[in-house]
Amino acid sequence: MSSADEPDAVRVLLVEDHDMVAEALQLALDRADGITVVGRARSRVEAVADAREHAPDVVVLDRRLADGDALGVIAELGSAGARVLVLTGDATPAVAAQVAQAGGAGLLFKSSQLGVLEAAVRDVAAGGVVFEPELLPGVFDRLTGRGPAGGSALTARERETLDLLAEGATTDEIGRRLGVSRNTTRNHVQRVLEKLGARSKLEAVAVARREGLIG
Repeated sequence: MSSADEPDAVRVLLVEDHDMVAEALQLALDRADGITVVGRARSRVEAVADAREHAPDVVVLDRRLADGDALGVIAELGSAGARVLVLTGDATPAVAAQVAQAGGAGLLFKSSQLGVLEAAVRDVAAGGVVFEPELLPGVFDRLTGRGPAGGSALTARERETLDLLAEGATTDEIGRRLGVSRNTTRNHVQRVLEKLGARSKLEAVAVARREGLIG
């Protein structure tokens, strides 16, 4: 009997915008006992819609998608009843802390063995939390206030603002792309600077790169 036929199989939604990677992940997970892939999405918007349609137990979420940093939709995916396991090419403790702060259940490197991913999916579905071991000390430090936590305190909209600052966008450009007024944009920028302890946009981007908040 295939995983798809098992009534108690862990239902997984894959969110990955590189088709070859998505195919490999789906093949590996569909072959695993007790796991079935119920859908695949390529963007943040599709991820939220598919999570509501397919009601997965676990969303395996690529951090970097064509329409932005996927950490900003972790809360929405959680509200659809899914637990979220983030995959990333690289990460720092600050990024891992962002995942935890947003309600994510774990973070793995894309270079992890497929067996590690399968085990993590099962653990997360069962209510566990799975983070790369080398990132855990930094996660605990930031979440308990013993380490720098400015990045993990950014809201989803502030993270979008930070990403646009890193692209060199002006205040007016950020406002147009986010669909908000100039005053609202200036408030977002100011809060990003305050939370990162920066005195200018350039310094905020530099701090964010050092902390691993942006690529």
